[in-house]
Amino acid sequence: MEINYFEVLRAGINTTFQDEGRNNLYHIGIPFSGAMDYRNYLIANKLVGSESGSAVIEFALQGPLLKYKGSQINIAISGDVNFELKKGNKKFQGNCYESYTLDNNDEINILSTNKSVYGYLSINGIFDIKYQWGSCSVNTKANIGSNSGKKIKDLQKINIKNIHNNFTKKKLDFINTKIENIRVIKGTNFNYFSEKSKKDFFSKDFNVSKLTDRMGMRLEGPKIENIVDTNIKSEGLLKGVIQVPADGNPIIMLSDHGTIGGYPKIASVVSADYDKLVQIPPGSKIKFKEVKLSDAETLFKLYEIETQSLISKIQ
Repeated sequence: MEINYFEVLRAGINTTFQDEGRNNLYHIGIPFSGAMDYRNYLIANKLVGSESGSAVIEFALQGPLLKYKGSQINIAISGDVNFELKKGNKKFQGNCYESYTLDNNDEINILSTNKSVYGYLSINGIFDIKYQWGSCSVNTKANIGSNSGKKIKDLQKINIKNIHNNFTKKKLDFINTKIENIRVIKGTNFNYFSEKSKKDFFSKDFNVSKLTDRMGMRLEGPKIENIVDTNIKSEGLLKGVIQVPADGNPIIMLSDHGTIGGYPKIASVVSADYDKLVQIPPGSKIKFKEVKLSDAETLFKLYEIETQSLISKIQ
């Protein structure tokens, strides 16, 4: 039987397997994880005709250089990504949101993301990887998920099985838009902070620190002063919650966050803005805008409608 696989010539900075994540494990300290930018994850799978919950390769900033071995396969890349394809001695620039056919010995070189962070590589087959608690999603902080909970490494072989016969060329006319303000609702400890700090939080810019990863986004800017208590009894956390430790620099919990925490929570990012939030690269500025809970619910419904509309355009 023929073995189909990618040979990893360069792994990239932070390259992992991801899917929709794992549900209902918060009680044992396991977060959802899963693809950081859920919309781009769904689009990537749709472009190659794979199921919406299929595993993809997620990469950050610089992606992998992969050499393909085996029978024909379709691939697609979503996000704002600069990549090249090599067929024989010819190289050409690839386009995001467009499917391509790879033949034996073809290469795909994911050079960088463009003023963003995450991109996704999907295939019209199945990555031959192990699942844990119903998901392949890798959480490197806890060594959970496929690939022994580790990032993809140089010279690794990624086996592929069940390549389906759908090689129809697919394309989506889509541009990743930026967002001026990240919308949030007030957190459960909003009144722990001084009036000046609450005003600063909604009126001043914060910088995204280099100390940002899949677990959390650390911000630098005006110090958020706590006038009650800089520590609280540990409580449950959700992705998008914004904690403020004693140094006054907010931390936004992201997909691989810890499930409990003892820092007061000033706000929480609305779910509709999460995909755009995670695509803001280190060194960028970020600003928050308060919305009501009812508005956040409406925004999420609109986000879901828009996402499904985009997916339906891929035939």
